[in-house]
Amino acid sequence: MSQRPVVGILHPGSMGAAVAACAADRAAAVLWCAEGRGPASARRAERSGLTAVPTLRELTGRADVLISLCPPAAAEDVARSVAGHGFAGVYVEANAVSPQRAERIAGLFGPPATVVDGGVIGAPPVGGSTPFLYLSGPRLQAEEVARLFDGTAVQARVLGPRIGQASSLKLAYAGFQKVSRVLVGLSHALAREHGVDGELLDVARSRSDTYLADAEHVPSAAARAWRWGPEMDEIADTLEAAGLPPELLRAAATTLERWHDSKDDAGLTLAEALDRLARPAPE
Repeated sequence: MSQRPVVGILHPGSMGAAVAACAADRAAAVLWCAEGRGPASARRAERSGLTAVPTLRELTGRADVLISLCPPAAAEDVARSVAGHGFAGVYVEANAVSPQRAERIAGLFGPPATVVDGGVIGAPPVGGSTPFLYLSGPRLQAEEVARLFDGTAVQARVLGPRIGQASSLKLAYAGFQKVSRVLVGLSHALAREHGVDGELLDVARSRSDTYLADAEHVPSAAARAWRWGPEMDEIADTLEAAGLPPELLRAAATTLERWHDSKDDAGLTLAEALDRLARPAPE
């Protein structure tokens, strides 16, 4: 990899665009592919200072490093498309996928391409947020990717030599962080149905160790349910592969389906989120 590589991002969502922008100081260019993407992606990419290319073929031909940050359900299809264009650089699989899926994705690429496993923990690196980007896999390439983020809001850390280590850390954290918010929604919905929602808040606020005291997390969880649901399935697969019970995470994925129509609804209120949780729309 050159000292100033060309970096590409697949796809510039709120996390992907912000992470890619952080690599700009150490990259010759930061590219994204406009093919098949909507106006919202274009606006995010423009705000982040990314350079558009018209096709995936051009992106894969020009990029030395490609970072994949997309909904986990699409991760393999995205990687397969990139591999099909003969990508020969470093592919950073940074989605919330199981270690098994990360290994399958790595298997899609042959030499001279190299796959680095990645996992982002934290909010997008804007407005003072400083997420961690954990990396694992071939050490030389993992360390080169980490150096792209030196001195930026993205704190890159290399964990070890195995594909799957970064993914497993991401899912171990996400299982707690996201399912706990699903449980907050269920608890408040149950209390409201019986007219004791105020009392539940009183109990929760008397404790110092519970998400229940901050129900305003619930609408933001509902708005991201379309992404979190597939992630719960990935965590469940990872638990099952380790001989651990996956049922809680499967149930969380099913619960999140009730919020599917709340996709990216920034104006969703707590009452609306609880309504949708308690009374799903008819099929």
